[in-house]
Amino acid sequence: MLKVTDVDVFIGDIPILHKVSLKIEQGNIVSVVGSNGAGKTTLLRTISGMLRPASGEIVFMEKRINHILPHKRVEMGIVRVPEGRRIFPGMSVLENLEMGSFTKRAKDRREETLEKVYSIFQILPERAQQLAGSLSGGEQQMLAIARALMALPILMMLDEPSLGLSPLLAEHIFQVVSDINKRGTTVLLVEQDVYHSLSMADFGYILENGAVFSGAEGKDLLKDEHIKKAYLGL
Repeated sequence: MLKVTDVDVFIGDIPILHKVSLKIEQGNIVSVVGSNGAGKTTLLRTISGMLRPASGEIVFMEKRINHILPHKRVEMGIVRVPEGRRIFPGMSVLENLEMGSFTKRAKDRREETLEKVYSIFQILPERAQQLAGSLSGGEQQMLAIARALMALPILMMLDEPSLGLSPLLAEHIFQVVSDINKRGTTVLLVEQDVYHSLSMADFGYILENGAVFSGAEGKDLLKDEHIKKAYLGL
């Protein structure tokens, strides 16, 4: 579904990603883990079109997308849930969800998709007219994921969805992501919780200092001695 090949990304004159390559098979969960500053968010911003690679190639559904604008990538089915939720706090929950379905493809199926979203996040219909900014942290994260689902993603990219949540709420978010994947959406997950992230992943990549250090099935990476020592404290 997605293939990133030898991508270099600079912010100003500072190199952030160096010769990064990865691929995502349709229907999979792929996790990218690494320390703060490793380039994980930059990778997602580059795939979504917010940053343009200096070199290398990004191919989605057999189409090169290096120069395609971000909103056009959303229309193609690439949807990102950014770090920090980035909901519209002064708008209602329902208005936030409607904002997610701004493309023609999504707008035509808005009511049908809203029904499905409400079946996944059963707290949201109760909060439909409530201001999004008044929700708890966990509810805001659910809303951010639900808003992304309203765009009918083929590939959903999540950036640190458990950040700032209690262990119990984080566990619930991971279950939601797994359920979304089982319903047919391919997932690219960037997550600080290395154990949970790799446990649920079909394939995982370790990003260190802007480069891919390792890539393997998630369960195999969890057995890797370097991963145990560097990221799991074992």
